[in-house]
Amino acid sequence: MSTLRGRGTVRGLPEWDRCAVMGVVNVTPDSFSDGGRWFDTAAAVKHGLELVAEGADLIDVGGESTRPGASRVDEDEELRRVVPVVRGLVSEGVAVSVDTMRAKVAEQSVAAGAALVNDVSGGLADPDMVPVVAAAGIPFVVMHWRGFSASMNSLAVYDDVVADVVTELRRRMDAVVAGGVAPERIVIDPGLGFSKNTAQDLTLIAHLDDLRALGRPLLVAASRKRFLGQVLAGRDSAPPPARERDAATAAVSTVSALAGAWAVRVHEVRASADAVRVVRAVEGAA
Repeated sequence: MSTLRGRGTVRGLPEWDRCAVMGVVNVTPDSFSDGGRWFDTAAAVKHGLELVAEGADLIDVGGESTRPGASRVDEDEELRRVVPVVRGLVSEGVAVSVDTMRAKVAEQSVAAGAALVNDVSGGLADPDMVPVVAAAGIPFVVMHWRGFSASMNSLAVYDDVVADVVTELRRRMDAVVAGGVAPERIVIDPGLGFSKNTAQDLTLIAHLDDLRALGRPLLVAASRKRFLGQVLAGRDSAPPPARERDAATAAVSTVSALAGAWAVRVHEVRASADAVRVVRAVEGAA
């Protein structure tokens, strides 16, 4: 069983005594899970506060869907969606992460008080992202990424998914550090569902220790994703809707916490918040 010492810490963020829970607020009309429900700024802020009340340690605010096949939103629209929500949550004392692939959105969100930049492209989508993050001295999530949503399904080709993801993440981490981001501010994310099929996602979850061997805190973002729907469907039925995958998400949160993940990113917070607290209690009793 993993120990608390193995989770790692991220300079610039609080230190939790267990796997942290990152709640998701999608300020979009078209996210695969809950698009449109929190599209209004006031509704999005209210939802973020509700997630904190349910046990979230930080809130990840995003204004662009990255589901497979999604088209990109323009920069001005993403700014309009995201920055007021970040500002509103920060004003309520919430630790906020901004989920964006655009340097300008990251920069303005950090100016509004965001404490973490979560870029699913790991800085590859916008050449200005790494310099902006480095200049801000802000923590940065480097996710394994091979391409934009429109083409990601065709990129799920690996010789060995674990070894290849580890190699590609290490290469990206090195590039981010070379770009000026302090290593102690980097979080890594295996990118479940991004250029990966169900078998590959499950294999990565089974081998989280290999990812932790990269030496940086690990964020696991499995919430409501397609692979969970396919696991639950079995062979003879349709996958359940995204919002019916929360128990399965909490199961992955448990597995991730036991494997020493630094945080899990989830849409429905309470079950995962309970799960990581139980894991902490078990670890404390060992």
